[in-house]
Amino acid sequence: MSRLSAHNPFLAEPGQQVAKPKAALNYLLVVLVVIAAFAASLSAAGITLNFDFVEQYRLRIWDGFLLTVEISLMSLVASLVIGIPVAIGRDARFLPVRYLCDFYVTIIRGTPLIAQIYLFYYIIGTAWGIQNRVVAGVIILSAFAGAYIAEIVRGGLLSLDSGQIDAARGLGMSRAQTALHVVLPQMVSRTLPALTGQFASIIKDSSLLSVIAVIELTQTMREITATNYNFFGGFLLLGLLYLVLTLPIMFTSRYFERRFDYKH
Repeated sequence: MSRLSAHNPFLAEPGQQVAKPKAALNYLLVVLVVIAAFAASLSAAGITLNFDFVEQYRLRIWDGFLLTVEISLMSLVASLVIGIPVAIGRDARFLPVRYLCDFYVTIIRGTPLIAQIYLFYYIIGTAWGIQNRVVAGVIILSAFAGAYIAEIVRGGLLSLDSGQIDAARGLGMSRAQTALHVVLPQMVSRTLPALTGQFASIIKDSSLLSVIAVIELTQTMREITATNYNFFGGFLLLGLLYLVLTLPIMFTSRYFERRFDYKH
């Protein structure tokens, strides 16, 4: 570490661990600069923010917030149920299963979520009588996130050291014991940070369900701003509420990265 970096509160060597007080100071500085730039932009555009509507619509906003949380949690669980078998199926000996899983991941990851929402809800959902928008939304989000979770899990499986598995089998462990005591602990450490980050993505992606009128947080705010025409205040509040949900998850993901040191 250079002497300049050691004594300057705004400098650090690449890859250097920054002390918490120093990191907090610089992060605070960045936040203040961003807020000042945003305030200057509002002033230049002649926009005055007004949040008086929050008191009037607090119950509707709260209901939309809760529904976003519920949809996201249900979608996370369902996407894990989809993603883990798909990850295993991509290396299946039975080739139709292998290529079906590969086709699913390729199509889902290669097309935008909003197109999948319209396709499923108005064609597949109509054909199979799925009329409940919340149920349809959970299915769509689960199928979408499941493809990404499949890749996360598959990447974790491919990164396992086959020598450890062979050693476990050589010690007389059964397949179930090897999976439980050797494979599973390593899979948790290698995939949990990415899976946690994927949950934050599910929360953000749930906002697109507003296009089929699921009354989650985004749709609730759209309806409120269509009534009071306070678009800037409404959507700024919307962004802040999503941050309330996603920031703790992102911090948790970073904690898992440091805790498991999964890159090594």
